[in-house]
Amino acid sequence: MINESIAYLLLNIDKYYEAVIVHVEISLAAIAVSFMIAVPLGIWCSKNGSVSYSVINAFTILRIIPSLAVLVIAMPILGTGFVPALFALTLLAIPPILINTYSGFRNIDPSVLECAAGMGMNTEKILFGIEIPLAMPLILTGLRTSATEVIASATLASYIGAGGLGDFIFTGIGMNDVRILLIGGMSVALLSVLTEVSLTAVQHMVTKYQRD
Repeated sequence: MINESIAYLLLNIDKYYEAVIVHVEISLAAIAVSFMIAVPLGIWCSKNGSVSYSVINAFTILRIIPSLAVLVIAMPILGTGFVPALFALTLLAIPPILINTYSGFRNIDPSVLECAAGMGMNTEKILFGIEIPLAMPLILTGLRTSATEVIASATLASYIGAGGLGDFIFTGIGMNDVRILLIGGMSVALLSVLTEVSLTAVQHMVTKYQRD
């Protein structure tokens, strides 16, 4: 069966490359947008305890809603294709980054911040020089979780015409063709593993100073 899948892949290599590129583009866009939203929001929640519970719970509840359901709800408003897929995947990716950013900032020892303030550091310098570096390990852990979830869930983009490796998976299911299904499924699994390994390496490099 593997040999048959490879033969099919070679015959449809152009379509495969296009699907991989689309899948990666959608995933990277969702991860980037969610990171830009979740990190500032997590920092804000960590400094505003009165609203943190409501904000984090709201995004956690959204995460419980299946991505396919979000896609179906978004279609009448956003149409089909890239935009609704990006919207649904961004909602999926925000909670892990948001929660880990919040936890990372809340776990910082207050005495460290007091010492920094006592040394004359202003709020901005404390944020970028002390708080963000100390919270970075947890933030990157949240990013890793979000990235792997987004890559797996991006297959659903095929349902609304956004393309990606989901085209191979759902075509294989619809035609009961294991060859096509294997190509799509194994490719998504490989992308997830590569992403996890890459982000783990980045996290290792970024946090190296904390282990020295």
